[in-house]
Amino acid sequence: MTKQAKERIRQLEDEIARHNRLYYESDSPTISDSQYDALLRELQDLEKSYPELANPSSPTRRVGGAALEKFEQASHKKPMLSLDNALEVSQLLDFDERVQQRLNKDDEQIHYAAEPKFDGIAVSLWYQGGRLVNALTRGDGAVGEVITANVSTIRDIPLELLDFDQSEDGFVEVRGEIYISKAGFAQLNEEAIAKTEQGVPSSQVKFFANPRNAAAGSIRQLDPKVAATRPLSFFAYGLGFFENISELERLTKHSDVMQWLSHRGFPVNVYSEVKKDIHECVSYFEEMSEKRSKLAYDIDGIVFKVNSLALQEELGFVARAPRWAIAAKFPADEQVTQLMAVDFQVGRTGALTPVARLTPVEVGGVVVTNATLHNRDEIIRLDLKIHDYVCVQRAGDVIPKIAAVVHDQRPSNTEEIVFPKQCPECGSTILFNDGEAVARCSGVLICPAQGLARLKHFVQRKAMDIDGLGERILLLLMQKFSVQNPADLYSLDVSALAALPGYGEKSAANLAGAIERSKSTTLARFIYSLGIREVGHTTAKALAKTFGSLASLRAADMETLESVDDIGPITAARVHTFFANKRNQDLVDRLIKLGISWEESGSNHQDESGSTANQPFAGFTVVLTGSLSSIKRDDAKEQLEQLGFKVASAVSSKTALLIAGEKAGSKLAKAEKLKVPVIDEAMLVSLLNEENVQAIKDLINSQHLQ
Repeated sequence: MTKQAKERIRQLEDEIARHNRLYYESDSPTISDSQYDALLRELQDLEKSYPELANPSSPTRRVGGAALEKFEQASHKKPMLSLDNALEVSQLLDFDERVQQRLNKDDEQIHYAAEPKFDGIAVSLWYQGGRLVNALTRGDGAVGEVITANVSTIRDIPLELLDFDQSEDGFVEVRGEIYISKAGFAQLNEEAIAKTEQGVPSSQVKFFANPRNAAAGSIRQLDPKVAATRPLSFFAYGLGFFENISELERLTKHSDVMQWLSHRGFPVNVYSEVKKDIHECVSYFEEMSEKRSKLAYDIDGIVFKVNSLALQEELGFVARAPRWAIAAKFPADEQVTQLMAVDFQVGRTGALTPVARLTPVEVGGVVVTNATLHNRDEIIRLDLKIHDYVCVQRAGDVIPKIAAVVHDQRPSNTEEIVFPKQCPECGSTILFNDGEAVARCSGVLICPAQGLARLKHFVQRKAMDIDGLGERILLLLMQKFSVQNPADLYSLDVSALAALPGYGEKSAANLAGAIERSKSTTLARFIYSLGIREVGHTTAKALAKTFGSLASLRAADMETLESVDDIGPITAARVHTFFANKRNQDLVDRLIKLGISWEESGSNHQDESGSTANQPFAGFTVVLTGSLSSIKRDDAKEQLEQLGFKVASAVSSKTALLIAGEKAGSKLAKAEKLKVPVIDEAMLVSLLNEENVQAIKDLINSQHLQ
């Protein structure tokens, strides 16, 4: 039996050490926290039963992982230890009993400070004379990575302590957790998805598995500019080493320390409380367990600390943890189960989302059978295959997701996940574009799954401009009259519209009139209204100007489409694919038969209005900055383009004119530095009314002559 125990101990040591490296050093764990805790507890139990087999360098006696060589390293003034865990209420009660026995306080209540256990990255902040001079990660508890430049970008962390007695020039080490909120994490991955949709190769886009990994990866960037762009936040939870600060020497309780930290400018969690005994601690734990899913940030348990600093000193430490504190962990909101199949759903924008079908498993009190997989890149990142065993996460009401594949348990019968080539909703071709994570249905006008998004785009002001058709009304039309595509809108009459909730004959007549008036449009607006990906209103104008007629555009091949100014191969392919789709062709023909029309002319001389006669500023670039009160920015931009201006977003040496509204900032400063002519909103309105065209031209030309 001793031989088997020895073999298992060594096996566990190696396995835990490997997972420590993945978690602390690579920020890429492959097992769940609950699985890791189970491995560590098994090793602890074996070492307790066979103390003669315990290794002095066992993972049970160490903290975290080694500091990475790419960072400068520094030793902690005082070791940053880990905490023992309590996975059940009985273990929390056992902790209190041990504290009572060691202190011989059976006749006296022990007060505990209680605070959420944040799921982020622990850091040590060094202040000398009240100023931040250094910041370290936990590292292995003795040596950490120097991350001062990155930490200095986090607004929650004061660079100078508030109301600090500078005369003492004392040193204090503040400890806390850097984290990313749930909203911040969602924002990071939404931005990553947006980049892939814009054509950025997926290999150049960073996706994060969870907020903790996002925080750790962000704070350990070699370039502080990257850390500065990440939504990092901070909570202080205590002090390490300090000297020559008399007010700290007078503090007697951990709760006093937290108050001192708050007064010096550190964020302290509002749920930090003091409990008079262990039974109140149990109640607090249960209360926070209920609140957990509603918090703006992730927590995975509650930390309980003996509140008296003198008693903390008396209790002391074991190898890797203090005897006066414990982390009570919440029941796992992640479990391991098997992936049995992958289905594909089509979203409102045509994005194809893979959905995992799982062997049912209870996670956080709810039986989970499905989980989102987001896109192809997520499947590649996870190295996921059908029949794999996977770690499923769920927090509160959040949709379950697969956080990791348990590669150590990969079966021999796994299968690759294959995306369909045809849309499961309408049968249209699925588009897979190089460098993009998201696959999409090409049936923009005909796919039932894209109905509402398609209609909202079609009726917007820059498209067919049908006033009164907001999302609520469109939903009602879809529900009551089975409106599915833009052509269905032109089949509605006043009597049908009058049957809508809240509509009478007059309001129905107004809406019907708006629908009828929209039939008279421009080629550019119509092209834009079709919702072809990558074809914004500027690209639609370029297509209308180049081809002059819808027939010419529909007949254009890839080479001809790519010859249009500002249109590359990706956009050209999307336009070509759209018009090659027979069902799209049929719907466009139906819209034209229903009366949609515009003035057409030959190619290469038509702008949106059908004429280039009134473009006195052709070839000039203008930039808008600041807020406008008398005209909407989009309207101003459109009218400026009709005057021939190219409207840019940034000021450069090529900028001919800057229009500065209220609260104009850096663009105005740059324009003045480059001696770009500047006009205000009043002059803009006058210009758009064609009242001072020549004066503005003279202003631009005079500046060009200087």
